[in-house]
Amino acid sequence: MKRALITGLTGQDGSYLAELLLFKGYEVHGLVRRASTFNTRRIEHIYRDPHDPDRHLAGYYGDLSSLEQLISLIYDVRPDEVYHLGAQSHVKVSFEMPEYTGDITGLGTTRVLEAIRRSGIKTRFYHASSSEMFGDARAPQSERTPFRPRSPYAVAKVYAHWMTATYREGYKMFASNGILFNHESPRRGEIFVSRKITRAVAQIVAGQQQRLYLGNLAPKRDWGYAPEYVMAMWLILQQDRPSDFVIGTGEAHSVSEFVEEAFSYVGRNWREHVSIDARYQRPLEVENLVADASAAKVHLGWVPTVRFRELVRIMVDADMEAIGLAPIGEGKKILEQKFPNQRFWDLRAVSP
Repeated sequence: MKRALITGLTGQDGSYLAELLLFKGYEVHGLVRRASTFNTRRIEHIYRDPHDPDRHLAGYYGDLSSLEQLISLIYDVRPDEVYHLGAQSHVKVSFEMPEYTGDITGLGTTRVLEAIRRSGIKTRFYHASSSEMFGDARAPQSERTPFRPRSPYAVAKVYAHWMTATYREGYKMFASNGILFNHESPRRGEIFVSRKITRAVAQIVAGQQQRLYLGNLAPKRDWGYAPEYVMAMWLILQQDRPSDFVIGTGEAHSVSEFVEEAFSYVGRNWREHVSIDARYQRPLEVENLVADASAAKVHLGWVPTVRFRELVRIMVDADMEAIGLAPIGEGKKILEQKFPNQRFWDLRAVSP
């Protein structure tokens, strides 16, 4: 039985990755940030009592700011694979908390790498890089596109990306970066724009909310379905040699297109419900991110199947169901058609 360690276990990606690895027969260990309220909702459906002899998922309270704690965790778990997903990952928040973002998102990655190096344990390391690193570089962006970060979050990710490459080359570690473009799901945090939109649509339909306030509607993003992206993470660590891969759909759609698609799905005119609020706008914006994921297709055999319109419908249906409304139903049909034999995808409607 392979053993994996996931930082950011309770996040969107961490929860889907834990499902995938358990499905593949792994023993999964995860780093969980301590909070005064329960923040493990995304993994409740795969949790087992610690006394259960068949339990293959274990969580540990910890923080990416402590090198000593990370070293102890690596020694205790002795993982075959480490998936480093933990970060302060909200771009707008990174402008408000730049020092914290640099410490956790940037230096936190160095601490995990250093903990692995000091332990002497042979493991494979995956770092979750971000398309935000490309900034205003010309689209489409591939592994060869120069980074031009335009936020503290993106700068911290560039640092973490190159530290991963430095440990790979300097210490001969199996360390790879996945440069993931926007990937969404019903488990996306509610402060991220995609989930903010679909959750508001459901609440407006239910009469629980009147208006949705957003920032800049013009930026274009490459939107994909998160469970497919964690499959790419796993594939990256199954290669014979470490490398870096861009992961995305190759299609760009603006925030306004996302809004329009979500509202039209429930038969509403988005212009009657959406207002612009300057407080949600960033000091610097990234206008156009589109992935050139041809290397992932060739070397990993990874090709996304859920397209933009389908993603929006999956998320709206899940948010409607989460507040007790009958979903339109197209989202469920899409998943049943695309993933008929993969049981772990069926847990799509678990909200954070």
